[in-house]
Amino acid sequence: MKLELVRIGNSRGIRIPKAVIEQCGLGHTVEAHVEEDRLVIAPERRARQGWKKAFAAAGSSARDASPFETLPPTRFDAEDWTW
Repeated sequence: MKLELVRIGNSRGIRIPKAVIEQCGLGHTVEAHVEEDRLVIAPERRARQGWKKAFAAAGSSARDASPFETLPPTRFDAEDWTW
């Protein structure tokens, strides 16, 4: 698909056909970056998008051991520490 660059003030822009916008799931704002010699336009991703699903898939951490509980006792634990 060829798209013409149109003048927008001192800049240039492209018009993206409605069918392409819908097919790509683009909203009012997009993310754009350059990869090698290509311009990549993608749907905007919200901060922390997908985190809820990832945490649910990870399961509960209630039974996870504290990193300090997995360390072997030291001389301080045996001699200097008192409750």
